[in-house]
Amino acid sequence: MRQSHQLPLVGLLLFSLIPSQLCEICEVSEENYIRLKPLLNTMNQSEYTRGTSSSVNVLLSLQLVGIQNQNLKQKLIQQIEYTVKRRLSQVSSGELALIILALGACRNPDENLIYDYHLIDKLENKFQAEIENMEAHNGNPLTNYYQLSLDVLALCLFNGTYSTTKVVNYFTPENKNYYFGSQFSVDTGAMAVLALTCVKRSLINGQVKTDESNLKNISIYIKSLVEKILSEKKENGLIGNTFSTGEAMQALFVSSDYYHENDWNCQQTLNAVLTEISQGAFSTPTAAAQVLPALMGKTFLDVNKDSSCVSAAGNFSNSTHEPVTVTAPGSQSSISVNYSVTINETYSANVTVPNGSVFLDVMEKAQKMNDTIFGFTMEERSWGPYITSVQGLWASNNDRTYWELLSGGIPLSQGVGSYVVHDGENLEVRWSKY
Repeated sequence: MRQSHQLPLVGLLLFSLIPSQLCEICEVSEENYIRLKPLLNTMNQSEYTRGTSSSVNVLLSLQLVGIQNQNLKQKLIQQIEYTVKRRLSQVSSGELALIILALGACRNPDENLIYDYHLIDKLENKFQAEIENMEAHNGNPLTNYYQLSLDVLALCLFNGTYSTTKVVNYFTPENKNYYFGSQFSVDTGAMAVLALTCVKRSLINGQVKTDESNLKNISIYIKSLVEKILSEKKENGLIGNTFSTGEAMQALFVSSDYYHENDWNCQQTLNAVLTEISQGAFSTPTAAAQVLPALMGKTFLDVNKDSSCVSAAGNFSNSTHEPVTVTAPGSQSSISVNYSVTINETYSANVTVPNGSVFLDVMEKAQKMNDTIFGFTMEERSWGPYITSVQGLWASNNDRTYWELLSGGIPLSQGVGSYVVHDGENLEVRWSKY
């Protein structure tokens, strides 16, 4: 635990020039809770197996929103406990940060896992490894800036040790790690806003000692990142894409003094997300869990290990027997897609899979057809399955290479485990740089 420091008068004068942290929040009204049922169905009815990380996202979401389903929570905690006890060395820094946030979202007996297994110390070490990799490999972290932001957020909220100066040095808004090629990553920028806001509050409250210039720079960074997030707002109200909008909403909730009231119509964004829900967009537990807090007016900055766990207001029950998906009578039992792998040349095959399959199902079927051409490896990450190699060619954070998913030549905004494929579609995994 670091000492509390009082900043000099010049610092206090500087603080008065910086916007406050009053929040501009819109949320789903109680009469519209029924429109969130598909999200709850998805989280309730999904299988959570050992070693998968969707359980962490779902537990954090349930804790923040205040949904009391002890059977589901206990199942999720068992999976997290297995990870903590058996495979902690294998999880990335961002995954560990999410585990800490989920277990410590509010005061409960399960938060003891954080301290019994020294998770904050371990996160400090993983975060330092990220910084060292950046120093040795041209600014490239071991993972990505979304995870780096989660690291800072968790360390900030749980009084871990981190260097404010290094945060200032590495989180400049023009850093290449906020981008995929020339495209600004909204969810990465949003998570950075949450992390930087937490750091800023710690500085203002005197919990952390720093130079006044660091505080001023952090405020400038937040403003710049918020402007970039808002520049990705679509006509229908979504920000970035369907799946980045929830985290963008969180960031905008905590930074309303950095933009004008007419820069963002929160209700329009909320309505657009509800429309996406009705069309089945959030069909994986991770996707459902990531969007739910914002719809209920919550952000990751509401994590408070010293606060009692709350229950959601009103008639907001997540017990339901409605199916997640329904196949219409007479619909096809199987579909056919064209699947390609592109490196220096393109390898293609026609693949037949059951109707309702996701991109990963296509890849697995193609691999069975020809392991040499279509063989691949993957790993579970906090946001779902991630393709690590195809034909033995590995994605590399240091080289900024990855396997891009496309449909009809257009990059997909959904992951390999969540994008539902359609009959006659042209699917591709392409060796790419960002």
